Amino acid sequence: MSIQPPQDTALILEAPAKVNLALHITGQREDGYHFLDSLVVFGGASDRLIFKPSDHLHLSVTGPFAEGLRQEPDNLMVRAARSLAKELHLPAEAELTLEKYLPISAGIGGGSSDAATTLLGLLRLWERTIKDEKLRTIALQLGADVPMCLEGECLRASGIGGTLETGPRMPKNLGLVLINPHVPISTPDLFSKLKHKNNAPMGPMPSAFLSAAALAEWLSDQRNDLEMAAIEQAPVIETVLQALMDDGDCLFTRMSGSGATCFGLFNTVKHAEYAARRLTFSHPNWWVSHGAVR
Repeated sequence: MSIQPPQDTALILEAPAKVNLALHITGQREDGYHFLDSLVVFGGASDRLIFKPSDHLHLSVTGPFAEGLRQEPDNLMVRAARSLAKELHLPAEAELTLEKYLPISAGIGGGSSDAATTLLGLLRLWERTIKDEKLRTIALQLGADVPMCLEGECLRASGIGGTLETGPRMPKNLGLVLINPHVPISTPDLFSKLKHKNNAPMGPMPSAFLSAAALAEWLSDQRNDLEMAAIEQAPVIETVLQALMDDGDCLFTRMSGSGATCFGLFNTVKHAEYAARRLTFSHPNWWVSHGAVR
């Protein structure tokens, strides 16, 4: 998580998008949770969270995707604040502002990243520490993706998402373009319609990818087991994938998570920036973002 210096007693943090470079569904528990094997990176776009001292707990939501959250009665950030305060035996007091730049229900873990960043930010604001295992327990209670968002770096996630190990080293200056066609996807609905839930895990993974081309080649042998089901629900996803692949600089493209956001990999951040400009011009109604892989 990148942190800017406090300004007027405010703490400002970024909550980056979580991108599943590969997502293999390997089974299902009796309680309905699915087992997965996934390679996860962060970057390409972020929400922005602002923390200020207060004598009560209050959350304000602004930004281009704020409207979808303003009527939410139990925002995950508020739940995170209350859970952390309870663990620390403190009153849940903070003025929270979420500048929402990541699309909602988009397969890039925006809500989970916001919740994880809330935990980290409040520890700073309240000047408290907590054991890592306690923090991970709180995170997992908030959602299966929240523990990996606490780490905010390349990870291999397995189990229901809570079993994490450090992922391979990514190529330097790897560029990422994210596109969402403004079509929300319901993850529970997608899983319920998934035809095959006992698939093979990812193949052998190197400790480092020395080039973007090497990463793209390895990913071509992996999968997102939710992609076809998501395309059936929202055929425009296939249009997004094709638009990315049609860009001459794009090395690889796939849907992230449960969609509808798709990503493209590029040799450099500058290549990703130029591609994002072209795609924004040719598809002005899509959400297009770019950035580095963290």
